[in-house]
Amino acid sequence: MPGVGPTDAALMIIGEAPGRQEDVEGQPFVGAAGRLLTTLLEGAGIERASVFITNVVKCRPPENRPPDPTERDACHPFLLQQLESIGPKVVCLAGRVPAEVFLGPQVSMSTMHGKSYERGGRTCFVIYHPAAALYTQALVDVMKEDMSRLKSLLDQGTGASAEAKDGQQSLAKFFGKPSKA
Repeated sequence: MPGVGPTDAALMIIGEAPGRQEDVEGQPFVGAAGRLLTTLLEGAGIERASVFITNVVKCRPPENRPPDPTERDACHPFLLQQLESIGPKVVCLAGRVPAEVFLGPQVSMSTMHGKSYERGGRTCFVIYHPAAALYTQALVDVMKEDMSRLKSLLDQGTGASAEAKDGQQSLAKFFGKPSKA
């Protein structure tokens, strides 16, 4: 499942891997977590139709388990090709797996969510995976705040460099090999 959305999107959202409903429909984020994602995007003033949405791993892992390092490595060149082709202004990392792939194994969702990180001239923005909010309702309000920050970031004319001026952490080697977490 390659992804869905405009090929010139300013925002790319990267999730973990397709779930059961995504596997059936052939599109990312169309199950319950996808419906919540759409609600959160629209609540922040971002039209889902304007966003390119994809996953780190392009096929559903058996028994809906997190993708293993071999699966991440196998799909990584395709994801990098998507980033290169689409050239989004902001890359939104939805959950631990995409955050680890792009920011490294030291990811702590509780401290990194709602923040942006400059990587190779691109701005990465970390959010909890919407599925987490389905199981922990308190995260819905947190995600609403994070989406508001994401919208502000998208509205900025300078993207990553503005975030760097605001003291956000700058990380190197954005297009490196995925971590072996």
